[in-house]
Amino acid sequence: MIGIIGFGRFGRLMTQHLARDFVVFVYNRSDKSTEIRQTGARSASLETVCRQPYVILGVPISHMRGVLKEVGPLLGAQTLVMDVCSVKSYPVRWMRELLPPSVSILATHPMFGPDSAADSLEDRKIVLCPERIAAGLYRRIKSYLVSKGLIVIETTADEHDRQIAVSLALTHFIGRALAQFGAPDLSIDTEGYKRLRHILGVVEHDTWQLFDDMHRYNPYAKDNRTAFVQALQAVENRLA
Repeated sequence: MIGIIGFGRFGRLMTQHLARDFVVFVYNRSDKSTEIRQTGARSASLETVCRQPYVILGVPISHMRGVLKEVGPLLGAQTLVMDVCSVKSYPVRWMRELLPPSVSILATHPMFGPDSAADSLEDRKIVLCPERIAAGLYRRIKSYLVSKGLIVIETTADEHDRQIAVSLALTHFIGRALAQFGAPDLSIDTEGYKRLRHILGVVEHDTWQLFDDMHRYNPYAKDNRTAFVQALQAVENRLA
């Protein structure tokens, strides 16, 4: 049985997939009981969710520390807690600091979302950062993810953040800049321009909170963002 805290866009996607194989209890601060039942899961109190052997935190990065303080005293001694944040170093630090020592910790980052994995998880990537988890339990979880067609990438929280600062945070930065610029759909376009508009489309459906959080809480995001802006300026200076 699995408990999920948070039923936003990704929480809904996660619940839809997991409810096909497990009994899933979901807690959300606002009442989304009807939508939760539609996924095949059960709406439940925070206490009920925290009593499950597996608890997944599907909350914004900026809310996570407060949620951990709230759920820590409610967790069972042998609970496994997982997060799905798009940064890893800070969430791992917070989980180690605020969760009881008997609780296992597995940091994850599913590299897909409601738009890209609505129908299938086949060949989507998920990053796993095993922090405090028995080898046997970790193998079972990894095996389950692989059976769903996911490509599992195993790394450390620091290395995850180092790479994702470019592959995700910088991509979203470019996409938000394109949206600010107002890149329109044009009849006279190129394949390159279509790809730029695809980046814009990817980020438009995500919240500003996610954008702010992935930049604020990734220790490598600012340096990469600054280097990119300087590179743009260097290109502009060459033309000038």
